[in-house]
Amino acid sequence: MSRILVDLPDTQLEALTVLVEAQQRPRAAVIRDAIEAYIAQHKRVLAVDVFGLWKGKKVDGLEYQQELRSEW
Repeated sequence: MSRILVDLPDTQLEALTVLVEAQQRPRAAVIRDAIEAYIAQHKRVLAVDVFGLWKGKKVDGLEYQQELRSEW
């Protein structure tokens, strides 16, 4: 596990302290959970943000191919 240094405004640090005390968990654990949730949320957004042939199409590739071939 690596360590990083992060600067937080006092308001965020105070809000984090309230959460830590309410959950009775280490501050580092709460921060790790927050970062994990942020990454998971943005991964889903990136996966949906496709371009080109598949943009706006059905996710099922086989169904999409069959739809295209039905035009032949």
